[in-house]
Amino acid sequence: MTRVAATLLALGTLGATLGPAIAAAPVDEDTVQKIAAQLRCVVCQSLSVADSPSETAKQMRGVIRERLGTGETPEQVKAYFVDKYGLWILLEPPKRGFSLLVWVVPYAGLLGGLVLVGLVVWRWTRRPRVASVEARPVDEATRQRIRREMAEQDRD
Repeated sequence: MTRVAATLLALGTLGATLGPAIAAAPVDEDTVQKIAAQLRCVVCQSLSVADSPSETAKQMRGVIRERLGTGETPEQVKAYFVDKYGLWILLEPPKRGFSLLVWVVPYAGLLGGLVLVGLVVWRWTRRPRVASVEARPVDEATRQRIRREMAEQDRD
């Protein structure tokens, strides 16, 4: 009887340790990398979790792998990180609400700049052309003075 109990205990322990590993769905590493590429590393901040060499990013990739293994969708995994860290964690903010300004303002600024440059060029080309020096007739006394000064220079 004790052998049967020991065998059942051993099988139960083996099933408890291998059960979650067997029951977990296989995780596609490409999916892990795609999700990690969309999340900001909390240590490096300028790198994605996929690109960061930090230990925290490695742990975050592990969490992604673990959650995908339990059957969560990529959107649910991202929602988990957004709930934990806020929208800041996403490298690409959502295109709705206040975050929509991040997507709209650069294009609006570019359009406004092009309109401004167009107006300046249009006004610049529409200006009447003014002669820089008006031609005035030279009186006889001025002509005599010019001739005298030119003659003096020829002598020197």
